[in-house]
Amino acid sequence: MSRELRRGTLTVLALLLSSPAPASVNSYRFLHVTIDTPWHIFLFLLMGIFAPFVLMVVLMWRNSLRKRDQANAPDSSKPPQP
Repeated sequence: MSRELRRGTLTVLALLLSSPAPASVNSYRFLHVTIDTPWHIFLFLLMGIFAPFVLMVVLMWRNSLRKRDQANAPDSSKPPQP
């Protein structure tokens, strides 16, 4: 049973890999390239470059608010002052 399954799998793989269809596919056939395409790529990559900086600013702002709230909050580990 295992031998027959292995032989059938190898036969199917050999038939799929020997087909000339994947070699004849032109990659530009599925992508309509216009004069705007480089700008779209540029803007997409620009978002990827600036996203970490925006995240860094948001996290720094959030952390500064947290530190300010901790500095203004009364410390519960110390006894109250009379």
